[in-house]
Amino acid sequence: MLIDEGRIKAAFESGVFVLKLCGDVRLTLCATLDTQAQHLAETPGLRAVIIDLREATNVDSTALGFLAKVAMAVKGRLAHPPTIIADNPDVRKMLDVMGFARFFTLMEAPLQQPPALSDALVELPEEPADEDGLRERILEAHRILMHMNEHNREQFQPLVEMLEAQNTEPHH
Repeated sequence: MLIDEGRIKAAFESGVFVLKLCGDVRLTLCATLDTQAQHLAETPGLRAVIIDLREATNVDSTALGFLAKVAMAVKGRLAHPPTIIADNPDVRKMLDVMGFARFFTLMEAPLQQPPALSDALVELPEEPADEDGLRERILEAHRILMHMNEHNREQFQPLVEMLEAQNTEPHH
């Protein structure tokens, strides 16, 4: 079976930022997502954030943590919470269980997307992350998810504790 390589595309047009996740989005892409979250936190004139998951076949928990970070990066700066568009029932169920509805508006289809925005989407280069950088990000992502609801706290506590323990071990 062919694994659909994860890709991230982005566009920023008249105050609307669109982040489109395609394929199998997992922790290898979280450096790229992290950078986007940081950019958004500093973007002047930002009015809306749309995260399009319609072409994503899978989004792992680390990538989800960074989507949550995107929401937190823009919290208080937008009139409305960021929107996630997801029509895959599995993806929607996962977002529901993880408490994303508290931080995002979840939709199955976009209300109306200006065609210019779809044309403006450019694929973001995957940012390399070394093993330590990855571990830090996995830790950060799951800490963010743990703060979202009780279900996540119970689910990710063991992983976070394991990663924290690894972080304190001396490197040779």
